[in-house]
Formats: sequence, structure tokens, C-alpha cells
Amino acid sequence: MGNLTYKDAGVDTVEGGRAVELMKEHVKRTFSSHVLTGLGSFGSLYSLDTEGLHEPVLVAGTDGVGTKLKIAFLMDKHDTVGRDCVAMCVNDIICQGAVPLFFLDYIATGKVRAEKIADIVKGIADGCILGECSLVGGETAEMPQFYGDDEYDMAGFAVGIADKSRIIDGSKVSEGDVIVGLPSSGIHSNGFSLVRKVLLTDANLDVHDFIPELNQTLGEALIEPTRIYVKAAKALFEKYTVHGIVHITGGGFYENIPRILPEGLCAEITTGSWEIPPVFDYLQKQGGIETKEMYSTFNMGIGMMFVVSEEDAPGVMGVLAEAGEHPSVIGRIVKEENGVRVKMTESGNVE
Repeated sequence: MGNLTYKDAGVDTVEGGRAVELMKEHVKRTFSSHVLTGLGSFGSLYSLDTEGLHEPVLVAGTDGVGTKLKIAFLMDKHDTVGRDCVAMCVNDIICQGAVPLFFLDYIATGKVRAEKIADIVKGIADGCILGECSLVGGETAEMPQFYGDDEYDMAGFAVGIADKSRIIDGSKVSEGDVIVGLPSSGIHSNGFSLVRKVLLTDANLDVHDFIPELNQTLGEALIEPTRIYVKAAKALFEKYTVHGIVHITGGGFYENIPRILPEGLCAEITTGSWEIPPVFDYLQKQGGIETKEMYSTFNMGIGMMFVVSEEDAPGVMGVLAEAGEHPSVIGRIVKEENGVRVKMTESGNVE
């Protein structure tokens, strides 16, 4: 019997090294002057700038992409899901009033294929550019027999900074406040287990099928990357006091909005006050899904909500528009009745 090598066990360190070389160009374009190390260091160094912050607080978040990755596998398209990973982390951070500083990724796969890993990292770097943060490090783990050769999973970790006095935790949310919503790009990165069951299993559709109602292939509609709201949030933080921010992820409206509501208050959402992307209507009809279940699982076209005072609402709308967004006033904060924390109405007093 000959001498065994790590490659004989399924781990190709040479291919791993080639992946690192291919990803370097993507990683470097995210660097700012605060990044003090390149790829290859045991730890990543980041110089912290606290100028203008009286009591700086670090805010951290971690998340993954979930089973949306299955869509990437089926399409053999891997250069966008990294954006989803970044979005899920940095969008959570801005909900606390923080601005992202840096991001790290972890990718695990059954077999390292350098070009595929580089594509994934390209998407992560694209996300970091949109999130105005630096990709300072990461890890690619080759795990044969744990994942299939063509499978991978990824997770991300982001760190941001905020002044303690300006942390947003929902405590300032008050009756009469206005809820301003920013549009999503589609399903984003939550609810894909239900999406796959309805469309790929029960309806037996293929990701390459052209769907007239969507004016694109099913795969193109499903893999559309999660929007990143950092630019809009930073513009808002500079000019207005935001009482609460909600990132609509898993759990949809009914689970996420109450996270920022003080006791005794309810969010009254006016349906019809924003445009719902056609993918949701198509999914609902295909699966015969009840409307409340849709709002309990998906973002339904609203990826981020800002709760602000009624007097600030017009100015907030203007700032968001200047930042390139298309904001809508989608509701207001009212008194809670009978324990209802989120109320959907078609004819509220929202203007």
C-alpha cells in the first residue's frame, strides 16, 4: 500500500490554494484604509476609527443564506448568493442604528472547485461594496462525505459601530409614529423551503422554465439577490432620529415587527400602499397559500421598515428618495387592542 495523502482522503489543498488566488482580486476591492492585513494572516486586523463617537459600541450579526442555495445549485449560478449572505448580516446591524465596518465569511463544501469558490466570493465582495464594509477574511472548508461534491453552505459575520446614545432599540416608538417601507427585490433569503415545496416539488416546475406571469425564468426570479439597505440607513442616521427599524426576514411581518414595539402598541399596516412583486402572487396562487401565511413567512415586497415621528416623515421620505430608494408610507403605530401587535388593514388612515 502506497503512502496516503490528504488528497487521497478527499481534501485537495492545491485546489484550495488556487481558489484563494482567484478570490484575491474580489476581496481587495472591498478594502478600506482601515484594513491592516491581506489574505493569509491568521487573524484580520482592522483599525477602529471612533472620531465623533462619544461612547462607541460594536454591533455584531451573523447569518446564512438558507435553502436558497439549492436554487444556485440547480442553476449552477454562484456569483450572487454571496450578496444574500452579506445582506442578511448588514441589514440586521443597521436595525440597531449601527454602520457596518467589516465582514467575514465561512464556506463549507464537499469538494473545492476554485472557480466556483471564487464566484461565491465575488458575490460576497459585491455585497460588501453595497454594504460599505470590508471583506477582511474568511474560511473555505473542504469536507468530503459531509457535503456532496457539488454542494456547499455559507455563513457570514459582520461587525458595525454605533454611538451608545444613538442605538436604535425600539424604545422611542410611540403612538402616532409613521412606518416607512423600502421595497424588496423579491423573496430575498427567507421562506425557500416553502417556495421549493410549492414550485419545484408540488408544481414540478424547473428553474429554467419561463414563467409568463414573471416575465423571466423561475430561477431568475428566485435567485434575485437580497437588497442591501446600508446606504439609505446611513443617509437617514445623519439627519433624523429613527425610532425603530425592522428587517423583514424569516417570520415576515407578524414576527419581525413586534420585536421593536414597546408594550401596549400595535403596528397597523395598510395593504395596497406599496407594490407587491409578482413572484409573491404567483407563489400564493400556485400553492393555495392563505394571505396571513404569506405575511407570516415572506417580506411581501417590503424589505426594511423605518418607524419615525409623523412630523419627520416627509423629510425622511425625501432623504430616502435622494439615497436612490422608492419609499412608501405603509402604516402607523396605534394602541394595542386585544393583544394584537400587527394589524393588516386595507383602509387605514395612512396617507
